[in-house]
Amino acid sequence: MYFTLPNLLTLFRIVLIPVLGLAFLLPMPWANWCAVLVFAVASITDWFDGYLARRLGQTSAFGAFLDPVADKLIVAVALVALLTYNNTIIFAVPAAVIIGREIAVSALREWMAELGQRASVAVSMVGKIKTTAQMVAILILLLGQDLFGLPLQTIGLLLLYVAAVLTLYSAILYLKAAWEVLRQEAVPTAGSQPGSRKRKA
Repeated sequence: MYFTLPNLLTLFRIVLIPVLGLAFLLPMPWANWCAVLVFAVASITDWFDGYLARRLGQTSAFGAFLDPVADKLIVAVALVALLTYNNTIIFAVPAAVIIGREIAVSALREWMAELGQRASVAVSMVGKIKTTAQMVAILILLLGQDLFGLPLQTIGLLLLYVAAVLTLYSAILYLKAAWEVLRQEAVPTAGSQPGSRKRKA
């Protein structure tokens, strides 16, 4: 069953992705606040669809695939949109690290799933902390201004660096978890013939 309430919330989050990009780039004084609202709604649905899936017993392979895809897409779009206004190396480095890590770990997860070893690269607590820091950083940076005398943009940039460091660390954890399987795959099993294992093009 694809069209459960949790999956519909995830699809709604995907619909919000182009809305976020357009809202942030509009030449309007309220554009930043609109982008913050859209991203906040997306973040809330991210938590809510997972909660409902567990609560209602509506977890599915489709939802498990779609949910992280929606998360990575909206983060990537938000960071790219922010780069249009913060096109400095100070901002580009953590943005590139976060986007690059998401692509690499997604490929690793897919490959491990094909080997029937998806549990070996399950989400860790470090990953959850990284996601929280990342979401808060993006929300602050989308606002594009300081408030109440607080240096919010500096705080947002620092949080983005925290997320980038945790991103690298969690990627190392994923690689370590997958290393045993990688090593086993590299060693031919008894009776196997050289070249018998074919790689997908």
